[in-house]
Amino acid sequence: MRLHFERVRETVHTRTLTNGLRISYLEKPGFSKCFAMLATDFGSCDARFTAEGQTWRLPAGVAHFLEHKMFEDEDGNALQKFAATGASPNAFTSRTMTAYHFSCTERFWENLEILLKFVFTPYFTEENIAKERGIIAQEISMLDDTPSWRAYGGLYEGLYHEHPVRVSIAGSRDSIAEITPELLYTCHRTFYSPSNMALAVCGTVDFDALCETAERLTPRHASAPPQRDYGARAPGVCRAEVIRRMQVSQPQALLGFRDTPTAAGESPLRRQLLGDLCCRLLSGPASPLYAHLFEARLITQNFDSEYTLFPEGAAAIFGGRTRDPYALRTALEDGVRCCAGCINESVFARARRALHGVCLRVFDDPAAYVRHELAAQFRGEHYAAFADLLDELTPDDARACFLRWTASSQSVVLPLDA
Repeated sequence: MRLHFERVRETVHTRTLTNGLRISYLEKPGFSKCFAMLATDFGSCDARFTAEGQTWRLPAGVAHFLEHKMFEDEDGNALQKFAATGASPNAFTSRTMTAYHFSCTERFWENLEILLKFVFTPYFTEENIAKERGIIAQEISMLDDTPSWRAYGGLYEGLYHEHPVRVSIAGSRDSIAEITPELLYTCHRTFYSPSNMALAVCGTVDFDALCETAERLTPRHASAPPQRDYGARAPGVCRAEVIRRMQVSQPQALLGFRDTPTAAGESPLRRQLLGDLCCRLLSGPASPLYAHLFEARLITQNFDSEYTLFPEGAAAIFGGRTRDPYALRTALEDGVRCCAGCINESVFARARRALHGVCLRVFDDPAAYVRHELAAQFRGEHYAAFADLLDELTPDDARACFLRWTASSQSVVLPLDA
């Protein structure tokens, strides 16, 4: 299927193979570089599920651990194979997705074959898992020494009572000690099934040849999708404040507003756009509140905001370094209440145009475009449809969103001597 999005002048070719693998080709005529990403709908939040007649509760960090181990196979390491072709490979694990990708200017088909083969061919032994356990333990130690990472972890611990979003993507030293080859094979068999995965390529390639190659190099059959369990939802936040002390020169504070998850039939892309727009209306660089906070020295240039969606949850997050976390929190909460009461239509229109520009710039970055497309595709949408969805948003939609931001939690990292 060929889809042309005239508003943004982007063309997307899509096809679902007989084994369920979804393929997207993001056409970029004239681009010298190709970017390919193969992703599975499996992240750190997918810690409880039922598959093959058995219920599983995974130790924290399994999706991330599996990502690390997938590059190794019986006849060598996939990273070395990519290096021999001149490609630039990498991978990442988020709360909702694990993805493997490469970029190259030549030998695309050879690189694509490497990608498809190693992702669909697991190879785990006690020895290579023990080795990887030590490497990931060092990564966990580095994350534990990173104030911003600790602040994010504390924020989700405050916002939710039970949701797996509370747990670190990398896990802990204790949790990764529980990971075995059998557990990794089970997760690969369950979540690395073609029907739970998608391949996206941005650049200039032959779409039919892309589909034929994927059909030839991926498993013919797909396993039944797992039944996922994200726990029970309790109303309100778990803790109004989470405080940690670290070796920092200035406090770091994050304030999160818990939002409702997307409803049945609601477009997740539209909700994401609405959340992003509300973040911009509240404290974007052109907002009156941002100017006030900066003049009052309550924020620095690293102040940022984000709206994030995850299974059965959503949150708006604001913060950065600040001299007074509590004054910052008061100002942001007052700002939310003000926006819930009244939004100036000209201010709204300006913020919407600015967000449109931010979304447009994604198309010039193949890596960002592919990642956004895959995230949208796992939800049954296409990123290039954002323009029409954004135009539909009204000040009333924004006010309704702000009205939902009543439950908040703050995570603060304070200096040791504070």
